[in-house]
Amino acid sequence: MTEAQAKATRMLENQRVIATEWRFAPGESTGFHVHQHDYVVVPLTTGKLRIVAKDGSATDAELITGVPYSRGAGVAHDVVNPNSFEVRFIEIELK
Repeated sequence: MTEAQAKATRMLENQRVIATEWRFAPGESTGFHVHQHDYVVVPLTTGKLRIVAKDGSATDAELITGVPYSRGAGVAHDVVNPNSFEVRFIEIELK
């Protein structure tokens, strides 16, 4: 697991949503975490993210700028930037 941490900037939080901008320099990661809410991700960069499960298995997810995807509460993973460039996205959690 990498030690460099991705930068999270809370952009909005109210009674219904939490919006966070995530910035990952090459090799940075979120650290292992479990999502407490359903969420939508809107990529601001085209590239890949490496999704690492608790057991250490990993898969790469393709990001396309402006093409959102969603996941349900309970997703547990670490997210790593395997690219040679910064990756950015907005994560919108639904309370």
